[in-house]
Amino acid sequence: MTVALMWEARAVEGRGGELLDWVRGQRLAADPLRRETFRAPQDRVLVITWWDAPYDAELPELPEPDDGLVTRAVHRWRFEAVADR
Repeated sequence: MTVALMWEARAVEGRGGELLDWVRGQRLAADPLRRETFRAPQDRVLVITWWDAPYDAELPELPEPDDGLVTRAVHRWRFEAVADR
């Protein structure tokens, strides 16, 4: 089964580049099948990692950035892949 973990944070205004650099420097305890990083308006950064694991498996996740870098707690979601029809 493929599981995707999504991690999204919003930087303090004007610090989106710093948050992006911080995310890029974070290493996980294990390597996912795939990892992609995205940015969006309002200084938001999104990271998606894909894993070959059961839905409820314990998987390494990115930590919370320092309080001074983000405007709120990180949002996290977990999805499992489904077959296309």
